Amino acid sequence: MKAWFQDWNVNKGNIKGRTVLFIFRIANSISKQPRIIKFIFIPFAIFYRIFVEWVLCIEIPWKLNLGSNTRLFHGQGLVINAGAIIGHNCILRHNITIGTNRTDLDFGGLSPKIGNYVDIGAGAILLGDIKIGNHACIAAGSVVIKDVPDYGVVAGNPAKLIRINQA
Repeated sequence: MKAWFQDWNVNKGNIKGRTVLFIFRIANSISKQPRIIKFIFIPFAIFYRIFVEWVLCIEIPWKLNLGSNTRLFHGQGLVINAGAIIGHNCILRHNITIGTNRTDLDFGGLSPKIGNYVDIGAGAILLGDIKIGNHACIAAGSVVIKDVPDYGVVAGNPAKLIRINQA
């Protein structure tokens, strides 16, 4: 149960962020249970899909590998592919897409792998089997289709490395 509140402190004063991440953490813990337990929680799964995805317009699949202390600003229009991996202490803003660059149905391994302490600006798009290094910063509106090194700052469409911040 403590894991359900792991994002609580970093989203202080952000009721929507706290609510979405709290509900996500419950759903995520259910997704790791045996099939019979999942079956019992079908009403919760339906609630999750309707409330978080349809009402709040935030697509965070309940099977997503999302690190602790995630900060969620606004969240509106946030779309994350279930195959993505997002590290600890990351910041996600509104209108971000983290997904695959494939159109076929088997795309589990083709989503971004995002390190720890990554700051992703509003409207950024991260596509494909790319790696975003620890402490990276993705500028607002950037389209990232190539790897970003640790401490890298990228901007543009397509995103280009602007600088590497000092550790």
